[in-house]
Amino acid sequence: MTYPSRINTRALLGLAAVTALAGVVLAGCAAPAPAAPPADEPAPAADGPRVAVAYEGGVLVVDGTTLEVIDDLPSEEFVRVNAAGDDRHVVVTTSEGFQFLDMRAAELTDLVVPAAAAGHVVRHAGRTVLYDDATSDTTIFETAALADMDGALPDAETIPGVTAHHGVSVVLEDGTLVTTVGDEKTRTGIRAIDDHGHEIAANADCPSVHGEGAAANEALVFGCENGALLYVDGEITKLTSPDAYGRIGNAYTSDSSPLVVMDYKNDPDAEGYLLTNIALVDTEAKSLRTVALPEGVSYTWRGVVRGPSGDALMIGSDGKLHVIDPATGEVTASHAAIESWKSPSEWQQPHPAIAVAGDVVYVTDAAAQKIVALDAATGERLAEGELPHAPNEIAVVG
Repeated sequence: MTYPSRINTRALLGLAAVTALAGVVLAGCAAPAPAAPPADEPAPAADGPRVAVAYEGGVLVVDGTTLEVIDDLPSEEFVRVNAAGDDRHVVVTTSEGFQFLDMRAAELTDLVVPAAAAGHVVRHAGRTVLYDDATSDTTIFETAALADMDGALPDAETIPGVTAHHGVSVVLEDGTLVTTVGDEKTRTGIRAIDDHGHEIAANADCPSVHGEGAAANEALVFGCENGALLYVDGEITKLTSPDAYGRIGNAYTSDSSPLVVMDYKNDPDAEGYLLTNIALVDTEAKSLRTVALPEGVSYTWRGVVRGPSGDALMIGSDGKLHVIDPATGEVTASHAAIESWKSPSEWQQPHPAIAVAGDVVYVTDAAAQKIVALDAATGERLAEGELPHAPNEIAVVG
């Protein structure tokens, strides 16, 4: 089967970015900065990590070393943030689409990829991929080109969607597109398409498919309501949950490890969003098993990342940073991080988030309105910062 071909959309995106923002008040513009910025504007940043912190009404730009707030950029009531992958920008999802936040200049630019329902942002194989849930269109940028943006979006490819749904796409090194399949009522699986639009493989045994992750050797995993799908070298394998209802929705991967940690929910009637089990996938053995966390340890999908050593790092509801062996699921260390917290009643509500940059782990405390930085190896507290708003999602650049 042949699917819609890829379209170069540089001109279309450039025009749409201007049009979409014509009636929206933004914090910055894309005009070249003067040699010396006015006194009331932040100066361009020196090298070093910076953290984008979404809150109800905007985004904070925070110094990744001192955790001091550099700037407070107003936006919409609910926004999401994802690193663009170029060590300069964060993609902010708004009602207008995918808006680029220049973290070095601490500026919400007027560069926007229009989307009626901006969804997942995926970074892999030197590409940054944006997915519009309203159309299921996939927009593909060369990640390196994003770092050099100066008032205009770079060239992009767009692969038109077939049927709109809440989905995600990944582009592999050889140009293969692996994307979800569904419609406005159901999501059923994935398909892989080569760079000429020809289908390589497909699988429809993945109800409520959600989330993706790339492990070593470009092994891709996608969560299902009853397990996971694994795509390796043109073949799709279904990995079945041990429970009749065993929902997996997010994958925490390392591109240097074949081992994947995934969230896991086996009670469809459970209230709240706290989870007490994880799923472990071995992409080489093509296996899936689940592990119960120690008594008193629970988490949400927002609270897990892979650390520099390959271990999974989890901010638990007990306020501790837990280090988890991805091969066994064993908690090998626990470090004090923030105060204990409870499950949000809605997933969009502020609750602790975690991100990592190099050897530093950043954890937010929504209730206390603060952010902490810990050494990923030792758990040593490196810095702590007060925030003017309750933090929600975070993304790190640098």
